[in-house]
This record gives sequence, structure tokens and C-alpha cells, in this order.
Amino acid sequence: MSDSGSLYRIYSAMCVGLEVVRVTVEVSISPGVGIFLVGLPDNAVRESLLRVTTALQRNGYSIPGRKTVVNLAPADIKKEGSGYDAAIAVAMLAASGQMFFPDPDGFLIMGELSLDGRLRKVRGALPIAVKAAQMGYKALVLPKESAAEASWASDIRVYGVSDLQEMAAVLGGGESASVFEAAHGKYVPRPVEAAFDLSEVAGQYFAKRGLEIAASGGHNMLLYGPPGSGKSMMSKCMASILPPMSLEEAVETSMVYSVAGLLDDTSGLVSHRPFRAPHHTASTVAVVGGGTRAMPGEISLAHNGVLYLDEIAQFAPATLEVLRQPLEDRHITVSRARYKVDFPASFMLVASMNPCPCGYAGEDDGRCTCTPAMIHRYRTRLSGPLLDRIDLNVNVRPVDSRSMSMIPSEESSMAVAERVAAVRALQAHRFAGEGIFTNAQMLPSHLQRFCKVEGESARLLQRLMDSYRLSARGYVRILKVARTIADMSGSEDIRPEHISEAAQYRFPDN
Repeated sequence: MSDSGSLYRIYSAMCVGLEVVRVTVEVSISPGVGIFLVGLPDNAVRESLLRVTTALQRNGYSIPGRKTVVNLAPADIKKEGSGYDAAIAVAMLAASGQMFFPDPDGFLIMGELSLDGRLRKVRGALPIAVKAAQMGYKALVLPKESAAEASWASDIRVYGVSDLQEMAAVLGGGESASVFEAAHGKYVPRPVEAAFDLSEVAGQYFAKRGLEIAASGGHNMLLYGPPGSGKSMMSKCMASILPPMSLEEAVETSMVYSVAGLLDDTSGLVSHRPFRAPHHTASTVAVVGGGTRAMPGEISLAHNGVLYLDEIAQFAPATLEVLRQPLEDRHITVSRARYKVDFPASFMLVASMNPCPCGYAGEDDGRCTCTPAMIHRYRTRLSGPLLDRIDLNVNVRPVDSRSMSMIPSEESSMAVAERVAAVRALQAHRFAGEGIFTNAQMLPSHLQRFCKVEGESARLLQRLMDSYRLSARGYVRILKVARTIADMSGSEDIRPEHISEAAQYRFPDN
């Protein structure tokens, strides 16, 4: 080493939401004393120096006895977490001459070090792998526990290593590196393990038909009625009739779960549609995302799946109102003083509620004890703009004794799921290359191409708009639901009966 010292540079990465930022790890060794870490690190990153130096010593390496400066660039972005340990250790070994790596610019390195040199799982491995491939890196080196999810990225080699020695073998090249290379298996989608089956729901044929329409087109749905009428049970049955996710949907959803640190280490993918059911005491941040580390919320964890809000009127009004924008745009932008991140949030909203605080408003037996003012306050917890974004409204009535005796003859979720899957397959073919998967996700340009209405259908829509003073959004949402009903009946055209049924779910009390 010359008197002026040496400088070594290697690359790592960080996730800000789903956006990946490359982090350049620079180590300079020069005359002097001390080890310094700069580059706007948080406490976890500052502590990495102790983890790195201890791990190096316990693995037989020496700590440079000169002034060592570790810089994490870009310096104007706060570095969080412990995923830079491995890159810092490698850069220190190379800068001090204890190791030689022939192609440091071709690798991206991630990993948290334990004190004995083993590597621990990191968050965001899948989006980092996808971005590394786009940036032209030839390989990604990270802990073995994170390799399964990263292996689903295309056009990049992924190496899963257990400790510093294996990482050194990979970076040093040679045939031994192939021992650590990870490859994804065959994608096998899994159905959601639902708590209930539709065969267990007696009667409620209007509601069941609504469930099938919502599942077929990815539409939002609200079930309301007195306690014990089956609202919650049927809502939970939604999970049992949804089709499996395609590989493209699974990768999209898994990237969100990767950032949240919730991915399964075995397959590395979320292979079943999410069904998220937060309690009504959940905070706004828990639902929409954010916090000190810009984590995804429940609406993003429900991406390509279902967000179920039981007793939706009990949620804080402020929490419900923030759902309006993601329900329309299918993504959420979280802006805070320290960051601005964007998360996907293309989910089906399924909700249930009572008609009043006591639950019995509208019943003929006079059990309701609520005053008109109480009922009004309760129902207005759901604002008009939020209700305007719900495609299907179902008034669930109590089941009579005759229907209860017919439970063994009810249709199973499996039979309904087969029909839903066939309709979803039709939509997948229709929207191939469009960047959407369901009728509910259609944009105005798609409506012009796939939802043309003429003759009696157009006149019926016009009468509905005039009679019920439909907003433009309400008009569009009836049209989308009608497109789904037409698909379910095998019709290429949207006919008057399809529009009529869609309107029936838009205005169930009329």
C-alpha cells in the first residue's frame, strides 16, 4: 500500500418504497488512525462498523490499522437498515489488500452480518434484483434466505451465500461460484385458504350473485343489513372464489411484501391472492402506509387481492376518506417531510356494515332503538364520494327458516370459482399488453374500445343517468359492471339486461 493509501468502490442498494436507489460503498485507507462512517447513515447503519469489524476478526481477517473512511453515496439520501454490512466488509477487505475481486463493477451486494460472519435476510431483495437487471449488473450477491425471492427477476444471476467465506468465493469468480447460484422453481399458484365456503351460506342468492360478479370483474362491494344476516360470512367467502394469481400479478404483489419483509423464504413469492382484513381500530398510517421507514400499508399489501373492512362505519372517517384516491388511481403516493414514495394499491374493496348503530333499522319488528339523528350520523360516516366508488351495494336480509333447511343443497365455492376463473381468463386475453387484468381496472381509453353501447342499451343508460342523477363516475362504474355481467353470460355485446342488472346492484333499494 502506498503512503497515499488506497481506495476501493463496490455497489449496494436501498429501497425507498418500491423505488430502488443504488448505493456506492467507498472505502479509503490512508495514513492516520480511526474508522469513520459517513453518508447520512441512521443508527442501524452506524452500528454496522462494529458488526463488520467483529465478523472480520472472527473469520481470520485483520482490521486496517490506518485511517479508514467508509462513504455511502449518494450522501444526501438517508441510509437505513443493516443491509450494507456485506458490501462494507467486502470493500474493506479489498481496499486493505486482503482479497482481490476481478470484477467489482459487475456485482451488487446486499446482506446483514452476524458477529460470526454469517449473513442474515434483507428486505427488498426482489425489487432490488429487478432494478439491478435494468441497470446492467451481471449478478446480485445476497444472503441465502433472500435468494429465493430475488431469483424471480429476469436477466440477472442471483447468488445466495451463507457467510463471508462463500461471498468471497462468488466475488473471486471461478467454478465454485456456480455452487451458490439460485434459480427459481416453477410457479405454482395456490388458492386462498378461506375460512368459509359458499355452500355453508343458506339462501342469499342476490348477495351470492353479487359476490360472483364482484370476483369476476374485480369490483368493489358493500354488504349491509342487520346483525346475523350473513354479511361477514359471505364477505369472507370472497377469498374462496377468487382465481389464482398469474405470474405477473404474483411478482407485482411479492415486491410489496418483499419491501415489508413478509415474504416466504421457501418459494420467494406470494402465490395466492392477498385477503387483508384490518381491524377498525387500525390507524391511517397502518392502512395507507408510511411511518418512519416508508412501509407499505394494508391497501398495498392487498394489491391484486381483497381489502376487507368489516363494520366499515366503525373505522375513523379520516382513514376511510384516504381510500378515495387509491380506489380510483390504484396506487398511493405517501408524502412525508423526509420522503415521497409510491406504492401500488390495486385491490378489491369488500365491506360490510349495519344499517344503524343498533343494527335493526328498517326491520318490521320494531327492535330498532335509534333516533333518526343517530341513524343519520352513523350512515354519513361513509361519505358520498366514497360510496360513489363502490360498484355493488347489496342489502342483505335475514334468512328465513325454510332457507336454513336448504344448506346441504347450496352451490359450493369451487363451482363458483370455476366460473369466475373462466371470466377472468377472458379478461386476461382481452387486456393482454394493456397493463391491466380486470374490467374494474379499465381506463377511459379501454371503455371506448371494449364497452361500446348502442341502441336500447344506450337509451337505458341515458334514462338511468337522468332518473338517478348519476355522476360521470357512477355512469362509468355501471358500464364496467355491465361488461362483467356480459362476460359472465358469454355475450360480446353489452345488452339492456346486463345494464339493468348492474343498475340493480348500484341502487338495490330502488
